Amino acid sequence: MEEKPDDGKTLLLLRHAKSSWKDETLADFERPLNERGQHEAPRMGAWLRQQELLPDLILSSSARRAHDTTELVVEASGYEGQVIFTAELYHGGFQSFIEALRHVPDACQSVMLVGHNPELELFLETLTGVPEHLSTGGLAMIALPIASWRELHEGVRGKLRGLWSPKTLE
Repeated sequence: MEEKPDDGKTLLLLRHAKSSWKDETLADFERPLNERGQHEAPRMGAWLRQQELLPDLILSSSARRAHDTTELVVEASGYEGQVIFTAELYHGGFQSFIEALRHVPDACQSVMLVGHNPELELFLETLTGVPEHLSTGGLAMIALPIASWRELHEGVRGKLRGLWSPKTLE
């Protein structure tokens, strides 16, 4: 794994863990994690702690599967910072993600955004120019060449520093 960048900001994109389709009466927003997701999210949290990649702030979709993923990652990682849940990140596109990040205080060097595909993969590709698959529970780390989150816009190009899935964690 490459080291964190010394300047600029770091964005961690975390796709929610594997969800359940068992109850067809539930609205998509209400789908819970399945057994695999409940196992993999804490593994990712523990790995984030071990790699010293805990962010300064977490922004998460408030959809149940993203919310539950975030809670399990927070618990397993020992993260003690602020977590903001918002419906705007549920199938919000590029502009929703940018808008949420542009409101992050500049004291936050690293932010984790927890959300859903296909939007997260499209966001990752737009920011890096690299088309990558982000599996359920997968994490991407992007180094952004910005000093302030307010500088983030469609033309900013970051560098993909790492891409991990729960299956590939050491």
